[in-house]
Amino acid sequence: MAEAARAPGVAAIALGTRCPRCGKGKLFAGLLKLAPSCTECGLDFSRFDSGDGPAVFVILIAGFLVAGAAVITELMFAPPYWLHLAIWLPLTLIVVIGLLRPLKAGMIALEYRHDAAEGRRVE
Repeated sequence: MAEAARAPGVAAIALGTRCPRCGKGKLFAGLLKLAPSCTECGLDFSRFDSGDGPAVFVILIAGFLVAGAAVITELMFAPPYWLHLAIWLPLTLIVVIGLLRPLKAGMIALEYRHDAAEGRRVE
């Protein structure tokens, strides 16, 4: 219980992409690949699996933002289609990559915080 009281908040872990236990060690070894364990506290990250949860949230958020902005731009300015592609494809990539890493870290933080595991029965 004392460990949970001093653990960093989920938002801090998500934005900093740090270890859910200590908040200091790096969570990722690559762009989206989890590190094997925390370099600071030794927490084993192999037990965590965020699944498709972060991707679903990214699709919903990025789709709303980019599609909404594209529709508004089309209605207000009616630019040619090539300009739409030149604007919205790179912006979509930036938004998706920018959101996916913190959302994955947030899902892992929630999984750690609630001690969730595959196949575990909730009572």
